[in-house]
Amino acid sequence: MRLLSILILLSFSLRTAYAQTSPGDFLQYPLGSRFTPYFKVMDYFEHIAATAKTVKLETYGATYEGRPLVMAIVASPENMARLENIRQQNVAMLKGQEAAGQPVIIWLSYNVHGNEAVSTEAAMKTLYTLVTSRSELLRNAIVIIDPCLNPDGRERYVNFYNALHSKIPDATPYAREHYEPWPGGRSNHYYFDLNRDWAWQTQVESRQRLLQYNRWMPQVHVDFHEQGVDAPYYFAPAAEPLHDAVTPWQREFQTQIGRHNASYFDAKGWLYFTREQFDLFYPSYGDTYPTYNGAIGMTYEQGGSGRAGLAIETRQGDTLTLKDRIEHHFTTGMATIEISATNAGKLVSEFHRYFRDAQNAPAGDYKTFVVKAAGNPEKLQALAELLKKNEIEAGFATGNGSGGSGFNYFTGKTESFQVEKGDLVVSAFQPRSNLVRVLFEPVARLTDSVTYDITAWALPYAYGLPAYAVKQRLAPSVQPTPEKPAVAPAAAGNTYAYLAPWNSAKDLKFLAALLHHNYRVRFSETAFTIGQQSFPAGTLVITRAGNKSLDGIPDLAQKMEIALVKVPTGFVDKGFDFGSDKMRFIRKPKVGIVAGDGVSSLGMGEIWHFFEQQLEYPLTVVNAAQLGGASWHDLDVLILPDGRYPALNDKAGAERLREWVKAGGKLIALEDAAAQLGEGDWGFKIKKDTTGDKTKKAPYDALKAYANRERESVTQFIPGAIYKVHLDKTHPLAFGYPEYYYTLKLNDHLVEYIEDGGWNVGALRNADYLTGFVGAQTKQKLRDGTVFGVKEMGSGSVVLLTDDPLFRSFWENGKLLFGNAVFLVGQ
Repeated sequence: MRLLSILILLSFSLRTAYAQTSPGDFLQYPLGSRFTPYFKVMDYFEHIAATAKTVKLETYGATYEGRPLVMAIVASPENMARLENIRQQNVAMLKGQEAAGQPVIIWLSYNVHGNEAVSTEAAMKTLYTLVTSRSELLRNAIVIIDPCLNPDGRERYVNFYNALHSKIPDATPYAREHYEPWPGGRSNHYYFDLNRDWAWQTQVESRQRLLQYNRWMPQVHVDFHEQGVDAPYYFAPAAEPLHDAVTPWQREFQTQIGRHNASYFDAKGWLYFTREQFDLFYPSYGDTYPTYNGAIGMTYEQGGSGRAGLAIETRQGDTLTLKDRIEHHFTTGMATIEISATNAGKLVSEFHRYFRDAQNAPAGDYKTFVVKAAGNPEKLQALAELLKKNEIEAGFATGNGSGGSGFNYFTGKTESFQVEKGDLVVSAFQPRSNLVRVLFEPVARLTDSVTYDITAWALPYAYGLPAYAVKQRLAPSVQPTPEKPAVAPAAAGNTYAYLAPWNSAKDLKFLAALLHHNYRVRFSETAFTIGQQSFPAGTLVITRAGNKSLDGIPDLAQKMEIALVKVPTGFVDKGFDFGSDKMRFIRKPKVGIVAGDGVSSLGMGEIWHFFEQQLEYPLTVVNAAQLGGASWHDLDVLILPDGRYPALNDKAGAERLREWVKAGGKLIALEDAAAQLGEGDWGFKIKKDTTGDKTKKAPYDALKAYANRERESVTQFIPGAIYKVHLDKTHPLAFGYPEYYYTLKLNDHLVEYIEDGGWNVGALRNADYLTGFVGAQTKQKLRDGTVFGVKEMGSGSVVLLTDDPLFRSFWENGKLLFGNAVFLVGQ
């Protein structure tokens, strides 16, 4: 017994000796002397959680590469004992319930951009300080620390840097250690920018994080970043444009936090700036998304990013070290916790008022949004699923009923309409009212044209669905899920063929599955009718002829929720019979994509993710450096993502590529890649700006104020605006679409109308601009040209997509267009 007592005492003493070890002691090197691998960061957080009663560590998911995603909840012992009750009372405020005496909830997000790796180092110091010397802050606050939102990207950067930096850090700006190889560590596994994905939740990291964020709903959220090496530190208040959904209180407390941060920086003599560059407008950032959900959402930016390494000399002649950068992020993090804890009561009461007002007196011009399926229930369901991920309340009308007048997104006019059975109805009278407003508003009002990201994103355009924004509150009878359409009885007789629809990404995935299972599939080049049922161009046709068996197709269709039609004959009443050459055979294509230097990693990643995660169809990635030596005969389709390709400027290489196309290959070029082809001998040209006579200038045009240089630059600026594209529905590139497509333009590229040997499938005419900021000169240029076209060359073709139909994977309406380019064009 005595021995047992001694062992227990010894165990307690050892635990006490090692309890709450500092990061430096635990890692056995000082913070700032090297970058910490992610597994060691996890070891440290697990150590603190095991030794501190004030920390609860939760694993909330995993990355594409299998790394854990964790969050540390830090609270006083008293609050930790009632943690779940606090969380429930906090979320209850969204429904209008008051929660007097609640602690403020502060969420600190680190390292969403992997090569902005300093913030994870700062997270360890912040955690240690909260459980040791500043634990008094936890009396009125619960702090949630997510130490790394993007572990895959961070490890890509840390492994690069730790493998080749000099023993003594080389601060020379042009040293090798200050230049990451392609694609860099900023993005996640699929090269997505996770800081643009909060609302869209296209990536697994975002979806898992937002589940936890919406479980807690903090009052304060900070997103820690890095910017250019030479920039001083940035913290709130944010720059204009601030969306007018941002409340006066949110603006006011941002300023309070900024002044408090400044007091610490002033005492240290550290440089900083506020109210510049980083605005609160685009809704899918780590500062705007929390803001539109009632929090004080902020971005903090330290100079450095992937170039700084352990030390780098700035253009001012100073040496910026990793230790400096850690200290700056640590200081703003602690200062934000400090002032938020001091104002806990006010923050909680304003949070309650925010959601009370949202439900009872929503801001904004429109009180109801009605979205119609227009024969495309799959897209409507996809939209409903996005709203559900964001906990936005919406319902499907159960019958025909109320109506009135509303802003028609597609015509740009106020028109009469009726709510019909199956319409998706979204009311502004709900807790997430401001987020609804921001995501659906037809025209977002910019208070400043110099903005950081896209300026238009309205969901009806992104999903290609007719919709009305209504100034009145409509309350038709709705249900949370749509009624499943009645299944028509299968045609009598033997199965001659199955027919499948073609108007959504779901149908595209079904085709990919059919090809994966080696079914032979056709598509109809024209509309046709069998009996009383009509089928549009693009309809998939899977005949018994050419297939060993069709037995597995109904089960596959049911699993993928595809409405098959069984027909007993290939004889049609109108149109062309199934044996006609108008029923085009779809060859199972071998698809390649170019990656590497010169290629946009974001653009390439969108396509990579689309094939692997959405279509589940194989994709061969070819390094740009090996493009000249690739075996073209192995590929049917080659995709050139946005970028500039040295191989296209090589005369022999470009000719070899043209010969491959002429022999039957299909080249798909996007954005700058399409523009680069237009500079060469490919049979088409990129439209140039011919507005006005550039040879004659007014005598005083050159007299411009230096202070207005940013304003002058935006005349050629297009950060993201929506245009209406007129489609040639008879071409396979446009199958599954109505007469129009809504494109998000991020550049001024247009192809001159193709006159010979090609097709202008998607074109802009004189006045097709809809919404979003476009500089005056660029707006003049963007008219009368081709956005999406096909140039035929010999037996092959070049598909030109001057805009990105897969932009950030949230532009849902573009996915079928891209699928058409891959699978249907040129068959």
